Amino acid sequence: MIIQIIIIGSLSYLIGAIPFAYIMVKLIKKTDLRTVGSGNVGATNAMRVLGWKLGLVVFLLDFLKGFIAVGLVSGIFGSLTILDSSPNLIRIIAGICAICGHVWTVFLKFKGGKGVATSAGVFAFLIPIPFLLTLAVFILVVSISRFVSLGSISAAAAFPILTFVFKQDLDLKIFTIFLAVLVTLTHISNLKRLINGTEKRLSFKSSNTGEKKN
Repeated sequence: MIIQIIIIGSLSYLIGAIPFAYIMVKLIKKTDLRTVGSGNVGATNAMRVLGWKLGLVVFLLDFLKGFIAVGLVSGIFGSLTILDSSPNLIRIIAGICAICGHVWTVFLKFKGGKGVATSAGVFAFLIPIPFLLTLAVFILVVSISRFVSLGSISAAAAFPILTFVFKQDLDLKIFTIFLAVLVTLTHISNLKRLINGTEKRLSFKSSNTGEKKN
């Protein structure tokens, strides 16, 4: 069982670690995404450089990383159970490893994105109804404020509440709380910019590559 868990974690991490935003910007703009915009290797910063259409492609690819990682576990190791009291634990391990792979990718010296799109893919597979409602919160906040970071934080905060409302398993409730904390921590710099009034609003146009802003 230990060998299987190591395989699950390693495969999920490597899937999550694929830096699609970095790869697409490098191929299309011949630019290192870490040196432009916010410097973040994620879909939002890629959207600033590539425009909303290609940025959406990056988001979907990052989303699929989480969805596929958990889906592979279900397909290959579906019968494996570690604890009877935690029926989703194997999938949760896969999800956590995929998210950590995105945030701390081995391919870019362990500096990746903020995990929102990959987390969305994980939870779309695990708990689709609370996920869809959380997605609605994200879209609503972003459409009103045009701050992707604010939408991400708001959605992360709403998600655990929705798992309680829809009476999900305890292990999934704990997982969503973990996610909310992780997403908030990866958005500390954004929170500071929101407070200072320097956070960039979402733009649907590609921009010329420029200086990195911390």
